[in-house]
Amino acid sequence: MVTYIALLRAINVGGTGKLAMARLRQLCEEAGFASVRSYIQSGNLVLQSSLSEAQVKADLEKLLEKEMGKPYSVFVRTPQELEEVLARNPYEDCQVVFFDQSPTKSLLEKVVAPDGEELSLGEREVYVYYPNGLGKSRLKAPGLKDGTARNLNTLRKLLEMAEN
Repeated sequence: MVTYIALLRAINVGGTGKLAMARLRQLCEEAGFASVRSYIQSGNLVLQSSLSEAQVKADLEKLLEKEMGKPYSVFVRTPQELEEVLARNPYEDCQVVFFDQSPTKSLLEKVVAPDGEELSLGEREVYVYYPNGLGKSRLKAPGLKDGTARNLNTLRKLLEMAEN
């Protein structure tokens, strides 16, 4: 069995995609995933499976679509991959936006960063630094809309959960 960290996009954010974490864990267990744990209410899972990363992603997306009635994206990483994401982080504090594929420089072309925000490309993620805080930011980065963002505290906690 391999441990995976799954980041669900648009679950319990801004009043959309309402799904109780207890129900999500139940759905995952019914789908055959083991040791399913969630962290906070925004769609963060740690689970185990003998399936590949791609199959875990596909199965989670299928169960979410069946339960929620519309498609939801899921981004899956192993603990080692998440550890590498944290190690590559060029900022002291930032948000990390996860994608399935490597982001290209074209993702940064239409960025408007009026408050000095900075974006750095990673392997399958983009690091976003908000010098005045996320809540005050007026950053416009259309290329980030297809990913899902997590702060460093959440990522560290998920890694800790995955390793225990």
